[in-house]
Amino acid sequence: RFCRQFNFELQAAATEDAVLLSLGPQHSFPLETVFRFLHPDTVEDILIQALLDAPMFGTHWRWNASIALALPRSRGGRKVAPQLQRMQAEDLLAAAFPDAAACLENIPGDREVPEHPLVRQTVEDCLHEVMDLDRLTGLLRRIHSGEVRCVARDLPEPSPLAHEILNAKPYAFLDDAPLEERRTQAVYTRRAFEPSSADDLGALDASAIARVRDEAWPEIQSADELHDALLTSGFLTAAEGAAARADASWLDFWRELVDAGRARSVEADGQREALWVAAERLPEVELLWRPAEREAALRELVRGRLGILGPTTAAALGRPLGVPEIETEAALVALEAEGVVLRGRFTPTAGGAEPEWCERRLLARIHRYTLGRLRAEIEPVSAADLMRFLFAWQRVDPEHRAGGLEGVAAVVAQLDGFEVPASAWEADVLAARCEGYDPGLLDTLCLTGRVAWGRLSGGSAGGPIKTTPIALFLREHAPQWLGERQLAEQPFSSDAAAVRDLLVQRGALFFHELVAGSGLLVTQVEQALGELAGVGLVTSDSFAGLRALTTPSRKRKPLGGGRRRHRTVPFGIESAGRWSLLISGPGANRSQSVELHARALLRRYGVIFHRVLAREAGLPPWRELLLAYRRLEARGEIRGGRFVAGMSGEQFALPEAVEQLRATRRRGPTGALIGIAAADPLNLTGIVTPGDRIPAVGRNRILYRDGVPVMALEGGAAKSLGSSAEPPANEMVEALIRKPSTPALRSYLAMGGVSASVKSVTRRPGKRRVASKRAPSDS
Repeated sequence: RFCRQFNFELQAAATEDAVLLSLGPQHSFPLETVFRFLHPDTVEDILIQALLDAPMFGTHWRWNASIALALPRSRGGRKVAPQLQRMQAEDLLAAAFPDAAACLENIPGDREVPEHPLVRQTVEDCLHEVMDLDRLTGLLRRIHSGEVRCVARDLPEPSPLAHEILNAKPYAFLDDAPLEERRTQAVYTRRAFEPSSADDLGALDASAIARVRDEAWPEIQSADELHDALLTSGFLTAAEGAAARADASWLDFWRELVDAGRARSVEADGQREALWVAAERLPEVELLWRPAEREAALRELVRGRLGILGPTTAAALGRPLGVPEIETEAALVALEAEGVVLRGRFTPTAGGAEPEWCERRLLARIHRYTLGRLRAEIEPVSAADLMRFLFAWQRVDPEHRAGGLEGVAAVVAQLDGFEVPASAWEADVLAARCEGYDPGLLDTLCLTGRVAWGRLSGGSAGGPIKTTPIALFLREHAPQWLGERQLAEQPFSSDAAAVRDLLVQRGALFFHELVAGSGLLVTQVEQALGELAGVGLVTSDSFAGLRALTTPSRKRKPLGGGRRRHRTVPFGIESAGRWSLLISGPGANRSQSVELHARALLRRYGVIFHRVLAREAGLPPWRELLLAYRRLEARGEIRGGRFVAGMSGEQFALPEAVEQLRATRRRGPTGALIGIAAADPLNLTGIVTPGDRIPAVGRNRILYRDGVPVMALEGGAAKSLGSSAEPPANEMVEALIRKPSTPALRSYLAMGGVSASVKSVTRRPGKRRVASKRAPSDS
């Protein structure tokens, strides 16, 4: 029915619960009319015409012909091959039902179904066995009688109930288009939807509408330009012409056209104002007073008026012409079927009482201007404001710290794929973001399969494991992260090679199984695991494996169950669970991998530009990320614009990050001091903020005041990064060296209550020595 009405072959799909019609940009019609496409009195004839081209008809035709013995199953004592039976069935169908095998281009109208017993039986089987015509007819009768109420909703994105049909498998497709070419692939469905923002989603900006209306309205500087405007728009009212320009009224140009016979004033019966009409379009206007002939003329005049008015109503279009609103709507519907105009509720102040109509070209321009307004809405913030925002965004700010198991999971998801020196993960990074951090929570996440650890970047195994860059990543993203790795071939020690070969042969193994299977000493297996972990070849079920490798053996409890005289940590290498290889599989395709990186960076920073990625390793080229961000912006998932001042290139941000960035700027400086480790992902000194970069190694730390780096601890010496002397030096030094810690973390790692020591403080304008001191960690 749709194909016949619109002369367009559409994409469609159907499941037990839904029917999907995928329309193109040239289709526009009231959604309510879909419920009247089928009538109970004619649905059988339409369904018969549709099923003749469906595979079910050919299948049931061969079945009926075979059981009626019209097709021989054997010949000369041998079975007839299935492909020969198929050809014979097609020949029989062409003889009994010629229209079914004929070219549709040569058949005008419907195909006439002959009164042949095999044909009628096949049609009946399709209608009542494969399909349920009786219940369909009953449902249509209930819809037409009003017993079943049908509701149509024009939404900016599909409801959750429609997700099943949008992601249906190919067996649900009713056309030949493959999965990768289906229009449903371009439909955007959000992961989370805020019900309170549903009314604002996709709303057009009132200033953009006013701007487009102003641009679409003709600018007249001469009589010739007025004549061209009359030809384009169809007509102008006398009031519009008189009020057009105060400095150069159109009246003088109008009189010039009238005197030259190029235009004429027309007054409709019962209308208060006259119409200015070009001589070339007078025949169309005169047809308006002939009700039997004015349909085409009205459609063309409405087409011209829509090109200069922007969003308007049917009543406003027909009022100057004295045409009933119902006839104006009919003309608009005809233009809508051509794809020229779209209907909706575009003006925010309209209230939604009456549908508006707008030319497609002008509506597209309004959308562009609205997007431009959204991009220019936020004033760029300074680098200091950006750092204050990032401290809150990544939960380093004490007021925004996470808590509990899900809090740790949220922090890991935000840092997904970022590499930090192994020993800094818990002591410096997680403890700074999670209130009351407990190492057992991270072990729980790893053991339940939500989080994994390992080295993602290539490198040698020469350095100690505690300084090796290790990443925490969501296990569901492991194929993408591991698929991008480029591990170079390098020689291993004989012990490491033996452990690696054992894992290749037997898969994941516990530590005591590795010792028994390799025939090595316990210390040799431990050193081999450290070597393999250092190059990114192995991981363990829990984070305790990496924690044990970074903890000196003298601080761990002995493997044999003995006792040490001094205090030890409550875990050992045997607490790690199974050890397994980090296999670099094929991963996702390139576009999916780039989009995963792009989304991970958005979760991490909220606001993305080229410079903020300076500390990221293993990223796709910026040009590929840029294309991914542009696609996300076009879908409405993120915003593009100028968010941070002084940063070159395109910038993108999550909508919630834009709101939080605004709130940070409005809140203003508070004098808060925040210290972070130099290995922290937020060490953007010398990248986003001015000054020299602080190496992300060792015990280096950085102190920020209101987002500005003021002090740094480098090589055991504290140096001032600014000239301000407030707050006092002692307070700043204590804030600099105070490491975030919790009782559970100190007990788990057998840490004391002292975090760092400072030998001296160097200030830029001169030098000042401060006595060596130690500061207690947070508890």
